[in-house]
Amino acid sequence: MTAISRTFCGLTAAVMLCSAMMEPVLAQEGTPAKQLFGHVALPSDGASTPIGSYAKGCQMGAVAMPEDGPTWQAMRLSRNRRWGQPQLVALLQRFSMDAARLGWGSGILIGDISQPRGGPMLTGHASHQIGLDADIWFTPMPERHMTAAEREKLPFTSMLDKSKFLTVDQRRWTFTHAKLVMQAASYPDVERIFVNPAIKKKLCETWTGNRSLLGKVRPIYGHDEHFHIRMRCPTGDANCRPQTSVPAGDGCDKSLAWWFTPEPWAKPKKDPSEKPVKPRQVMLSDLPKACAAVLSAPDDPAIAAVTSGSTRVAPRSSAVQPDGGAAAITNAPPADVPLPRARPSN
Repeated sequence: MTAISRTFCGLTAAVMLCSAMMEPVLAQEGTPAKQLFGHVALPSDGASTPIGSYAKGCQMGAVAMPEDGPTWQAMRLSRNRRWGQPQLVALLQRFSMDAARLGWGSGILIGDISQPRGGPMLTGHASHQIGLDADIWFTPMPERHMTAAEREKLPFTSMLDKSKFLTVDQRRWTFTHAKLVMQAASYPDVERIFVNPAIKKKLCETWTGNRSLLGKVRPIYGHDEHFHIRMRCPTGDANCRPQTSVPAGDGCDKSLAWWFTPEPWAKPKKDPSEKPVKPRQVMLSDLPKACAAVLSAPDDPAIAAVTSGSTRVAPRSSAVQPDGGAAAITNAPPADVPLPRARPSN
C-alpha cells in the first residue's frame, strides 16, 4: 500500500478500505489504548497530521525533537515522548533560542511532547495525544551537555512555597521566569500556556508587559515544576479537533479566584451505600476511527532507517515555521546540529 493510500485510509470514514490494515489492531480491542500506543517505538509513515482532540486522539507522521540542540536539551529520554508535529518541533527550537536571549541559562529543558504515534500515555498526562503539546521545565538548561543518566535523575524544581497554600516561592521565582512564560504565550500559534494557579496569580500581580497575552496563561492543577505549551490546531485541518477558544480578557478575574477557594481541592463526597466503581479504561474504539489505521500503519521508513534502535534523527538544514510555512527558522542553528528531517509531505 502506498503512503498516499495509507493516508487516505487513515483519514476517511471508508472503513472497508482500511479493513485489511486494521485487522491486527482490532484483534487487540480488549487492550487499553494506552498499552497499544505506549509500546510503539517509531512514528507512522504518512503525512504529518494531528487527529482528534488533545486528550482523545493520535498523530500521523510525527517527527522527533532531537536530544540536543544549541539552546535545548530533551529530558527523560527513556520515556520516548519527544515526538510531535513539525510545527511544534519548529516552535520549540525557536522558543529555545528566544529563551537563551532572555537570559534563561543556555536555553530550555524540554519534557514530554507526545509518543511516536500519540494516543493515551502509559503514565501521566491525559493530554499530549496529538503532537501539539509540550512541557518546559522551570529549570534553565546548563552550559554542559548532560548524560542520558543525568537527564533521568535530575530532580524537578517547584516554584511554590510548600509552607504556604498556593504561594510562589520568592526565593526561586524571578522576573526571568515571568518573561519566559510570557515569551511562550507571545507566539500566535500558541493557544494556551498551563501553569499552577499560584504562578498565574503572580503574573497577574506583577506583569507589566502586554497584558492581553495573559489570557492565554491558564491556571491548572500541578504545573509548578514545569509549564505546558499548547499549539492551536493547524488552520483548515479537519482532522484536528480544536479546543474552545480562550475567554476574552487577561484571566485575572473570578475564574482565577476560584482556585483559591476550598472547592477545587475538596475531596468528592461519597455515598457509603454506593458500590465503588472501577475507572473505565480508554479503549481504541473511544478514539477517532483513523487512530486504528495510524496504530497499525508501517513505521516511517526514513526515520526507521536512521534510528537503528535509537530515536536520534538525521540532520537537515531548515525547519518548518511555527505558522506552517516552509521557510527556515530565523537564526536557525548550523546545519551540523541534529534537527528533524524535512518531510516531503509538508
